[in-house]
Amino acid sequence: MIRSAALALLLLGACGPIPAQNQDRDTRGVPATSEKAPPPEDRVDINHASLNALLKVPGMTPSWAGRIVHFRPYRSKADLLENGIVTSEVYARIKDYIIAHRDQQ
Repeated sequence: MIRSAALALLLLGACGPIPAQNQDRDTRGVPATSEKAPPPEDRVDINHASLNALLKVPGMTPSWAGRIVHFRPYRSKADLLENGIVTSEVYARIKDYIIAHRDQQ
C-alpha cells in the first residue's frame, strides 16, 4: 500500500509542472486569435472602447457593437461567445481585432 502511494507520487513528480492554460484559447481549446492577428496593443478593448471605436473592427455591425457595450465587463474576449453576446459567426470575424483589458488603461 505504501509502495503504491510512493510510486504514484514519484510518477506525478516525474511529469513536471503542468503549464498554465493558454489565455488566448476559447473553452474548446481553439486559439482565440489567428497567427495573422494584429499585436495586442493594436486591438480594440471591448471593455473600454467607445461604440464608434468598436465599429472600426472589421466585421462589426452597430447592433453587435451595441450588445458588446451593453453587457460589459468581460473577463476575456471569449466571454462574448460563451455568454451569447455574439454568435459564433460574428466572433470568428472579430476575434482577431479585439482584446479584453480588465482595468482602465
